[in-house]
Amino acid sequence: MKALSAQLQDSERALWIHLLDESSLLAQAERLSDPSLPLYGVPFAVKDNIDVGSLPTTAACPAYTYTAKETAPAVQALLDAGAILVGKTNLDQLATGLVGVRSPYGEVPNPFNPDYISGGSSAGSAAVVSLGLVPFALGTDTAGSGRVPAAFTNTVGLKPTKGSMSTRGVVPACRTLDCISVFALSVEDAQNVYDLFRGYDELDGYARPAPQPLPAALPERPRLGIPKDTPWFGDQRAAAAWQRHLEELAEIAELIPLDTGVLRETAELLYQGPWVAERYTVAEPLLEKDALLPVIRDVILPARDMSAADGFRAQYRLADLRREADQLMAKVDALVVPSTPGIHTRAAVAEEPVKLNSQLGTWTNFVNLLDMCALALPGGFRDDGLPVGVTLIGGAWQDGALAEFGRRWQRHRPWKAGATDNALPVPAEPEAGSDDGMVTVAVVGAHLTGMPLNHQLTDRGAVLLESTRTAPCYRLYALANTTPPKPGLIKGADGAAIEIELWKLPVSEFGSFVALIPAPLGIGTLETEDGRQVKGFICEGWAIDDATDITALGGWRHYIRGLSNA
Repeated sequence: MKALSAQLQDSERALWIHLLDESSLLAQAERLSDPSLPLYGVPFAVKDNIDVGSLPTTAACPAYTYTAKETAPAVQALLDAGAILVGKTNLDQLATGLVGVRSPYGEVPNPFNPDYISGGSSAGSAAVVSLGLVPFALGTDTAGSGRVPAAFTNTVGLKPTKGSMSTRGVVPACRTLDCISVFALSVEDAQNVYDLFRGYDELDGYARPAPQPLPAALPERPRLGIPKDTPWFGDQRAAAAWQRHLEELAEIAELIPLDTGVLRETAELLYQGPWVAERYTVAEPLLEKDALLPVIRDVILPARDMSAADGFRAQYRLADLRREADQLMAKVDALVVPSTPGIHTRAAVAEEPVKLNSQLGTWTNFVNLLDMCALALPGGFRDDGLPVGVTLIGGAWQDGALAEFGRRWQRHRPWKAGATDNALPVPAEPEAGSDDGMVTVAVVGAHLTGMPLNHQLTDRGAVLLESTRTAPCYRLYALANTTPPKPGLIKGADGAAIEIELWKLPVSEFGSFVALIPAPLGIGTLETEDGRQVKGFICEGWAIDDATDITALGGWRHYIRGLSNA
């Protein structure tokens, strides 16, 4: 504790609202008796809108303060894993803001330049990780509070699928949207912490059980959607950094420009629509006491004039936008966007507190409304020495798949540990032949992307690795009397190379997938054109007696296209 206190300069005291004393830390340490616990003795911090039993919860509002009777399940899970709570961190009041300066406990300065904002609302949690005071911290995320501060502090910000963890013990901002987020120095650390506290809580009305299996990875070279139009609000340094990010991302992914207007329209609903009324449910007695900061009051007060009809109209519009967004996401494996369209000085935010805060939510405000998950990643530095970041966005329950690609990004362009000069271990490359509980399956016909049985793979969490061909020793037949039409692949000396797709399927789902395959088809071992041996569809020889030899077409798609044009 003394070493920790020595690191805190006067300007850094705004990081904390409640810092535990030495006796409290020692008491936690003395209770630990099992060194095999996954977080044995690891210090961490918690945003002060999350309950810790016997400690005050303020939500950065002195008039709101109460002493928590119980510890939030997410925090308790980490304590049970051996972690030691150091303290509770500062935030934008009632978690309403993306700037980190809306707190009576002080403005949280940026670790790289104190004249700039640290981002919010989870400002303190991101900053204490960036400064190396703790290796990880919990924040919350409703509109981007777990991602904007990560971008401004050179840390990882993991924003999970909403409902994938318990939010009991969290002071609601918008309870239907709130998530507990993680700040860490590496993707691996963030994912490990999330894995410890995620899970269904039957006592939380907004929790939901995870589907099984969960997607484990994006394809080997994923299709990442990027916005065609990217507003920068005059910040040309941020624009230049994004161009560099695109060049670097293009080396490990296929970038697909998309019209993201539906995302920006959804983002506008969060503060211009009736979701502000969710904040009002907490703030109403504080507004009556005039106990809120003026900027927070001005954001929430319009909810008084909103009606139930306004709420339903907004829900109807959101349902339409969500359908459009689903169609957009179906074109790609995930999105990648700038974490923010720029950064502001604390003085500039004081001059235009609402306008500049709103700009920061350009690429964050829509995520929870559209039931998406996100992972904010460091992206290097601008020429003025301030950090910038990129954010991966996927559909619900793609958390693990985003983290897997996040590790690829970290290998591709490693980053330093927050605001320190310490290097981070680069994530190891997957071992050759290791599929991390996955099996590679080659498909040749009705299971190809866009074909009628492809859902049997995607429903089981399979991801497309690549399109390739077999070794030039196979013959392809259109089998008779099959619905939907199916091909048969048979190895022979006078064969040809046939188009196939390689899919990565969880081993736990392999049996149920194989059980769906009707005779005369089965799963055997195929050879690819580059000599790999993979599991794939084969056909019994007797079935080709009344089948049509389509080997010369080179693949099933050409045959189906011919049927459509007939």
